[in-house]
Amino acid sequence: MAATLKITLAVVACFALSLCFHGVAGSIACENLDKESCGFAISSSGKRCVLEKHVRRGGEEAYTCRTSEIEADKKLVKDWIETEECIQACGVDRNSLGISSDALLESHFTHMLCSTPCYHRCPNIIDLYFNLAAGEGVYLPKLCEEVGSSSNARRAMAEIVSSGIVAPAPEESRPVNFIGASEPALPPF
Repeated sequence: MAATLKITLAVVACFALSLCFHGVAGSIACENLDKESCGFAISSSGKRCVLEKHVRRGGEEAYTCRTSEIEADKKLVKDWIETEECIQACGVDRNSLGISSDALLESHFTHMLCSTPCYHRCPNIIDLYFNLAAGEGVYLPKLCEEVGSSSNARRAMAEIVSSGIVAPAPEESRPVNFIGASEPALPPF
């Protein structure tokens, strides 16, 4: 009886531990992923996967997943397929063709990105947008702080850019490390 209880507890503990992992373990090659799992995935080499659209003869559209030259933060898990929970919490679209910092100017998107369920639980997506914002000279934690106290994300981003509160330029040899950065105190959404 005690042995059965120990085995049951061990199985429950393993199951609970497996729920803590966000990604899918294994060896991921972007070229082997389908359209539904490509966006926001990270390959075994640590490079981000991107969805591309091709038009075949006759006008038929075909989608392929390719390995980009963009590296994810070294502290993030490699072989990562982003969870549907994070896709929904952050307001991103897995089927997007390319990713632009222009999304940061959209109030609804920025509020979702800066929300607690995304900002504190989806490091892969936050790392990507942290680097996109830095490329525009914006420090994402400061933008999220401003968005939390403002109803206009576009105005908040413009104020941050014009005020000189900018992110340091990323180094060529490694991506900006968001994971180790201090997190702003975000108001509840």
